[in-house]
Amino acid sequence: MSLLDRLKTQIAQDGPIGVPEFFTRCLHDPRDGYYAMRPDLGAGGDFITAPLVSQMFGELIGLWAIETWTRMGRPSPFRLVEMGPGDGTLMSDLLRAGKLEPDFLAAAEVWLVEVSAPLKARQAAKLGDMPRWVGRLDEVPAGAPMILVANELLDCLPARQFVRTKDGWAERVIGLGEDGALAFGLRSLGKSADTPIPNPSPIEGEGSIGQIWESSPAQAALASDIAHRLAADGGAALLIDYGRAAPEAGDTLQAIQGHQKVDPLKTAGLADLTVWADFPAVVAAARETGAKAGPIITQAEFLTALGIEARAQALATARPDRADQVARQLDRLIGEAQMGALFKVACLTAPDLSPPLFEDAT
Repeated sequence: MSLLDRLKTQIAQDGPIGVPEFFTRCLHDPRDGYYAMRPDLGAGGDFITAPLVSQMFGELIGLWAIETWTRMGRPSPFRLVEMGPGDGTLMSDLLRAGKLEPDFLAAAEVWLVEVSAPLKARQAAKLGDMPRWVGRLDEVPAGAPMILVANELLDCLPARQFVRTKDGWAERVIGLGEDGALAFGLRSLGKSADTPIPNPSPIEGEGSIGQIWESSPAQAALASDIAHRLAADGGAALLIDYGRAAPEAGDTLQAIQGHQKVDPLKTAGLADLTVWADFPAVVAAARETGAKAGPIITQAEFLTALGIEARAQALATARPDRADQVARQLDRLIGEAQMGALFKVACLTAPDLSPPLFEDAT
């Protein structure tokens, strides 16, 4: 029985489920979840991430990590952690840039936080046995400073969705339509203690009828976990994802298959499911836990400040036959109509650290 059929059976027996439960089942169901069974990255797969666009992305993050480590006082050892490392390309490119500072590489203990067995196998094929793998951040040993990188991780964490109706706010749920197919519905929030509106809430006030607000306790919880670790042991965390830099309404739930948007209610377990990263909530949660957080900037601002245009020119000069390809890669990473404006970057740090490009962290 497919995941879609099992979800239909469950809902028929027990009633509608929330968007977060549906989201998590689609991605991580042990039998049929997308990441458990069939993640497919790259041009020939379902989606492509920035590290797969160009080596420049990971190399520049490597330079940022070296400078951050230097500002930390060059600790040895330190934990170099990547959460959601995809096929290992970002870490591979980061470590190649790290060769510019041998002491950085000598001090780094590489940890990959990965829950997908297929992706772990691809990471091992690319990186060998240098990394150590864990399933959760709290399994990375404490007691040493940390530099953490997470690219397109927040969007894999589910969000609750709230809809403004003529009778007030309701939570969006997934049930069965008259034809027996999965369908969106609404559940009244009422006064029940088991359906609290998140606090701080983005859905204060009236709003317009039909307006959708999203709130991700999972994203905020991850930010708190990272911040607690940084406050205790020191270091910095770089979070890169597509998402919002200020609170705004909208339905961002989407399923991607073969680089095309598909109906998430018809492709359970067969497509990648994402929501936008809520950077304001992530930053707020980190600060509440005792970490500093810098400004939320665009990927274009981040990569440009690190010198991506000069790096692109160097690559094009070294390989004139690839100049057009490098130009296209550069536009994909920083172009306003591409990843440049949609993707945002935030940095969480220990209270005593000011990393490059985020010196005005508060």
